Amino acid sequence: MTDVTPREPTHRRALARCRVSMLPETTTLVANNAITKGDVLAAARIAGIQAAKRTAELIPMCHPVLVGSIAVNFSIGDDFVEVEAQVETVDRTGVEMEAMMACTTAALTVYDMCKSSDRTMTIDHVALWEKSGGRSGPWRRAEARS
Repeated sequence: MTDVTPREPTHRRALARCRVSMLPETTTLVANNAITKGDVLAAARIAGIQAAKRTAELIPMCHPVLVGSIAVNFSIGDDFVEVEAQVETVDRTGVEMEAMMACTTAALTVYDMCKSSDRTMTIDHVALWEKSGGRSGPWRRAEARS
């Protein structure tokens, strides 16, 4: 692991996004809260939050950080659910992995909740979109989202 002991704690933030592509009929079921397993987005939000808090247990070289804030939000399109996760802390290392873990775990939960309705789903476009804080300062993905 990288030695972060000499670093000063600073405010750090990371934003990750991904997309669960699915049949239009499935997005309609999700939007209408009509998936038989229950409320897809509520379950996915809770799963994402839990995953962010446990990131260091699953990623071997990831430092445990005191997470101050986690937000997991969703946008429903015609044939996809976009997941966005934002994580903030005041610590000696960043929260990029926590944001990515929240995002992908929420997406996997959407998949799990909807798989009986749609086996064609895919999870893609997983990426860090923004980060701030630390030695390297702010960073933002420049490419447009398709």
